[in-house]
Amino acid sequence: MNRSMKVSQISIGRFHHFHLARQLEKRGMLAALYTGYPRFKLKDEQGIPPGKIKTFPWLQSPYMMRGRFGLNKWDWLNKEWAWWAHETLDWYVARNLPKESILVALSGSGLHAGKIALKKGGKYVCDRGSSHIRFQDEILKEEYARWKLSFRGVDPRSIRKEEKEYELADRITVPSEFVRNSFLSKGVPANKISKVIYGARLERFSKIADPENNKFVILWVGGVSIRKGFLYLLQAFQQLKHPNKELRVIGRVSKDISGLLSNFSLENVNFLGVIPNAKLPEMYSTSHVFVLPSLEEGLAMVQGEALACGCPIISSTNSGAEDLITSGTEGFIVPVRSVSGLLESFQQLIDSPALRQSMSEAALKRVHQLGGWDKYGDDYTALLNSL
Repeated sequence: MNRSMKVSQISIGRFHHFHLARQLEKRGMLAALYTGYPRFKLKDEQGIPPGKIKTFPWLQSPYMMRGRFGLNKWDWLNKEWAWWAHETLDWYVARNLPKESILVALSGSGLHAGKIALKKGGKYVCDRGSSHIRFQDEILKEEYARWKLSFRGVDPRSIRKEEKEYELADRITVPSEFVRNSFLSKGVPANKISKVIYGARLERFSKIADPENNKFVILWVGGVSIRKGFLYLLQAFQQLKHPNKELRVIGRVSKDISGLLSNFSLENVNFLGVIPNAKLPEMYSTSHVFVLPSLEEGLAMVQGEALACGCPIISSTNSGAEDLITSGTEGFIVPVRSVSGLLESFQQLIDSPALRQSMSEAALKRVHQLGGWDKYGDDYTALLNSL
């Protein structure tokens, strides 16, 4: 990489891009991070000079708060709002991008700015945090149909835009082998895709307690949605035979899931809503297992958080878990939609407390081998230098 080149980033939300920005700043490479997040929401983002965070919150911020005012009821409005939030941020960066910079843009927000970066003699990296957008659209349509729910699919404009970004970019970065394979299945050349695995915040997440011996506690952290496979976990939990079982659910429940919950027994299921981030280490540490049976996911960072707290994980093949754990060592990897796979994994942990203990110890060892966000920064920097 030309050492005079600095890196500009676009990320409409926080996601993993603020971690990347901290890493680039450590290495003297960060020019600016452009985001749709409002500045007052970013007070806890240490390690990035405030002057390098360029906020463009005029559509994204009210979009994030629309539920408070009852404006999230209409799908057409949600879709239009989301589209224009991404488009306007993209155009804003295109007008302000410095010469000869490397642009790293979260997919869906970098087409216009990417063209300008290349025109000015720079490079453009499209960063995709989930599976190929067309793969994502197809599997979600299939899943909603299984539950007899209405789903219009991903906005066709977003699909067209992202596929143009994939084609335009010098490189596409993805966080897991699952995501990489989804791109290969859609005909994207292998030499255009670089896998850079996310880290975990080891300074924030650590084992601070142990689960109770006379209970079996299953933990969910994240949005409770069709996409994340929550209903398969609920089915497995219903079928699980244990005298003192508990399913702790942390996160917002989507309206699609809310409408289906009446079909299930919710005995011993505790919906805790959104809790402060500072309380999560205790929740992970005092649970016997963390579960994420997603239909599609890039590499959910909650998995690394669980491992850092010594909590074994059970995740689907479409969650990025294979880049974090070895099935049977730090947890289990099961097929998507597999209630029997989840149930069998639970039973193994219940039948063998020693297995659960060894998995907990292996989880702690593994997450430190992964190296946290510093390792992610090293790998991403090496990629940028290779350009």
